[in-house]
Amino acid sequence: MQSSFDLDSSDAAHENLHKASIADGDGKALSMLFRARQLPEYLRNLQIFSQLEFQLEKERDQLPLWAPVGFGLGITGWFLLADSHLWIAFMALCAGVAVFVKLIGQGTRVSSVVFWFLLFLATGCAIMWLRSWSVAAPILERPTVTSFYGEIEKTEVVSARDMVRLTLDTHEKQGLPPRVRVNVPIDKANADLRAGAVIQLRARLMPPAMASLPGAYDFSRRAWFMGLGASGQLLGDIEIVQPAKPLWAPISTLPEYRQRLSNHVQSQMDGGAGAIGATLATGDRGAIKDEDAEAMRRSGLAHLLSISGLHVTAVVGAVYLLIMRLLALFPHLALRFRLPLVAASCAAVAALSYTLLTGAQVPTIRACIAALLVLIALIIGRSAITLRMVAAGALLVLLLWPESLVGPSFQLSFAAVTAIIALHTHPKVQSLFARRDEGIGKRFGRAIFALFLTGLVVELALMPIALFHFHKAGIYGALANIVAIPLTTFVIMPLEALALLLDTVGLGAPIWWICEKALNSLLILAHYVSSSPGSVTMLPTMPLAAFGFLIFGGLWLALWTRRWRIWGLVPIFCGTLILVTNRPPDLYISGDGRHVGIRNAAGDLAMLRTSKGGFMHDMLLENAGVDGEALALDDWHNAQCNADSCTVTIEASDRNWTIVAMRSSYYIPALALSAACRRADIVISERRLPASCQPRWIKADRPLLQQVGGMTIDFESQYVGTVLNRSGSHAWTRFADPDKPALKRPRPENPDPKKP
Repeated sequence: MQSSFDLDSSDAAHENLHKASIADGDGKALSMLFRARQLPEYLRNLQIFSQLEFQLEKERDQLPLWAPVGFGLGITGWFLLADSHLWIAFMALCAGVAVFVKLIGQGTRVSSVVFWFLLFLATGCAIMWLRSWSVAAPILERPTVTSFYGEIEKTEVVSARDMVRLTLDTHEKQGLPPRVRVNVPIDKANADLRAGAVIQLRARLMPPAMASLPGAYDFSRRAWFMGLGASGQLLGDIEIVQPAKPLWAPISTLPEYRQRLSNHVQSQMDGGAGAIGATLATGDRGAIKDEDAEAMRRSGLAHLLSISGLHVTAVVGAVYLLIMRLLALFPHLALRFRLPLVAASCAAVAALSYTLLTGAQVPTIRACIAALLVLIALIIGRSAITLRMVAAGALLVLLLWPESLVGPSFQLSFAAVTAIIALHTHPKVQSLFARRDEGIGKRFGRAIFALFLTGLVVELALMPIALFHFHKAGIYGALANIVAIPLTTFVIMPLEALALLLDTVGLGAPIWWICEKALNSLLILAHYVSSSPGSVTMLPTMPLAAFGFLIFGGLWLALWTRRWRIWGLVPIFCGTLILVTNRPPDLYISGDGRHVGIRNAAGDLAMLRTSKGGFMHDMLLENAGVDGEALALDDWHNAQCNADSCTVTIEASDRNWTIVAMRSSYYIPALALSAACRRADIVISERRLPASCQPRWIKADRPLLQQVGGMTIDFESQYVGTVLNRSGSHAWTRFADPDKPALKRPRPENPDPKKP
């Protein structure tokens, strides 16, 4: 019980507090004396919050550039999470946090930036989910040989491989997916195989191939968004059931005209020059030989073979300049009409026509969109070459084709353009390369240095992307592009256009001869650079964390303009550190269990099957980061091989690891197989092994590989990477549902070999 003194003191305190509140003039109740929203006020008083608010206020013009970044991160989240429940949780979390930040932010720029960035994250995930749902189509469950009818949707000639690719519509009948692709030998193809024709054929069809190793090329993902449910090879001959119906002339003749133009260019120039000339004119890369394509990739000149920004820019710039100069010759027109408007309109028509002529591939469409944005900016009198233009183009592409974000084409093209514009909009660079009154020698040297610096920055920007997707990057690409880009833009493409124009009157032969010499010079440069010592950097599969750090650091450097952009070097350093310290796996197992690669201490790769030139052979070498040929496992000093299997011993993590890899389909006695399994840590087979086969750690046979896909194993850390862990279980994957845990921890090695 309280004393009277306590009660009197309490009453007095309440009375004094009441009087104080009345004296303040607010008349609020006791519960209202505390200020509302104390957390935002506390945050705004923090020094770091004030500094961030100040920096964002100075960078307010750069904030829209992060809209496609947020959108892209949402798309990336969709690919990484790979589960509908996680997608819903991700979007709900982004939306909830965005609303919370907006409510407590009270109009600060920090809260607005966080709010919109989170909304773009959620929207990107939702758009990607909608896109995947909209293209959903049945996929062939297992390989099959069948006869069926199909309507030709697309014909693609791949003359370098002596085949024609037919994309067929089966109309969801005959127990097949609605769209399949069949490779036809070129000697069995004829002119009647055109879009709209109905044919009957017999083919061996297979489901779209998944990635064979973690981080390897995943055709099944690309096929999903293309609507392809199967691909295969023709068996026998093709019967034309119904010829193609005549359509509106421009639509029906465009693919045929493209093919005829490609054949015409190749007929005017021999060898590799004709193949690359046809690529520049029509986008047809089928005639380029593998050795020429590989030389272009290794020398850093492969971007010249993909009709994208460089080619569309050359066409648009040439048409714009030509129209402007021609119309300026007539004073009556120059004084009465806005010549930039007329020239930009003609250049836009040229960009659209060139895009349609070259097949309207996604990289070309992206470049066309960017060119149209530049022309619109010129028409309305705005600055044309800005990062806002790049951001608008990227956002538009991601809205239409969000899946392109994870492909190398989108990343390479936008990274290159962003790096170029960010470099040349820097005040110091602008001052260095600005025109000035100087001699022709200094002016020429300044131009060469500008081209070299641009090429070097582009190479640095593209290197992590090339290493992530292709496991290789050219070192001398900046030097090679100093010659290759002007040669292609100002010599080869104008000569080819002039030769095609003169061919209408039969006078193009001399120009074709000059163009062939220029293209041969380009090929000589590519082969020389690619064969030079140290021309290519090879790295094994890059960790996702390293790639994310490098890309984020590059964006931070490119998109901000103030001094705090230097903080982008921190994630770049972290990504580089992860990349340098990353230990490549010791063991590679393909998804079908047929192909096995083992790395020794010197970094060489020994393979169970060494069929040179095969897809799996090259893929294993690339993912292992080996530039050269693989050794045969039979010739390895610590391997014992026979017709049925190879047994290999590897020393790592202070112990010996024993690997048994099966390589024949013949029957093996159960007792011998069981004994070999007990002595091994890992057993690999393309077929199902009996229950009596119990190795000490992993039994990588068909059931396990169907559950997790291809595998890589690091014996030092005992880490097992799988395709399932790398890519997730999306709609286009075909992983089997496991009935029990697929992997277990390795048992310690038995120190006494005499005891079981």
